Amino acid sequence: MRADRLLSLLLLLQNRGRMTAPELAEELEVSVRTVYRDVEALSASGVPVLADRGPAGGYRLVDGYRTRLTGFTDAEASSLFLTGVPGPARDLGLGAVLTTAQLKLQAALPSELAEQARRVQDRFHLDASAWFRDADPVPHLETIAGAVWERQVLRTHYRRWRGEVHRELRPLGIVLKSGIWYLVAEVEEAVRTYRVSRFLAVEPTGDDFDRPAGFDLAAYWEAGSRRLEAALYQDTAHLRVSPRAQRLLPMQFGAAGARALDGAGPPDDEGWVHVELPVESPSVAVGDLLRLGPEAEVLAPAELRRALTEAVAALAARYTPSPLPDSTD
Repeated sequence: MRADRLLSLLLLLQNRGRMTAPELAEELEVSVRTVYRDVEALSASGVPVLADRGPAGGYRLVDGYRTRLTGFTDAEASSLFLTGVPGPARDLGLGAVLTTAQLKLQAALPSELAEQARRVQDRFHLDASAWFRDADPVPHLETIAGAVWERQVLRTHYRRWRGEVHRELRPLGIVLKSGIWYLVAEVEEAVRTYRVSRFLAVEPTGDDFDRPAGFDLAAYWEAGSRRLEAALYQDTAHLRVSPRAQRLLPMQFGAAGARALDGAGPPDDEGWVHVELPVESPSVAVGDLLRLGPEAEVLAPAELRRALTEAVAALAARYTPSPLPDSTD
């Protein structure tokens, strides 16, 4: 597991001092790129790893830093890397374990670094949940997480859009995205993604499985996100937007809006610019673009402009006051 590898990396640096990325990669039997990611993960969890540049450079721990990680249980050591997200740690059933691990880590730090760690904890808080939405109920998350750790096959009952299915899954990893938990699992030689809240029943079969050679959870998720984005965005809207709409684009359309602004043309005398914004199906795009109100004009494609024209006309008709009936004496 990655948590075990991170602990090995930390203990290598503590016991041997400065080591280069290739040396660490050889010891841990991973790629140099994986070492870079693991060092970043250690730093993010509060371990003071320094990178020295130059021919004699490498990674080392801050002078005076010592850890008693050998006194950690497996569960405590694994939970340590969820330090920044206590809510998700609780969802995974690791809340109390994480608290114990944090206390052990603080006890292992030199006094000046322990005080610094406490200041960071007092001043920075990470909230992984999305705004204005209750968290999904995930009663089976702890069982699923246990199967991921132990490489146990799961017998599942899952609710999907086209109905319910019963499947045996080989769980490869768990992802938390915008407050929603997902399971990445292998089924029938294919890797698929499942929303954890849609599992109606989950039961370990007791059978072990081998992870696919070279499977990288982060790389799989990134590639899947790109495929989803490509599938969602079916067209490109050519817009003329006001200065106010330019401020709204990143807020209402996220990364797509920010990229559209980056490629905007020069402003006219009134500050309006032309942008190209990826949009979903016409029915979805009309609703999204109406949120910009009179601060944007769709120039193309013609069918989207026509659909917006019809929507605006229907709204105008609905909100036009009805004439009062004639009154006679």
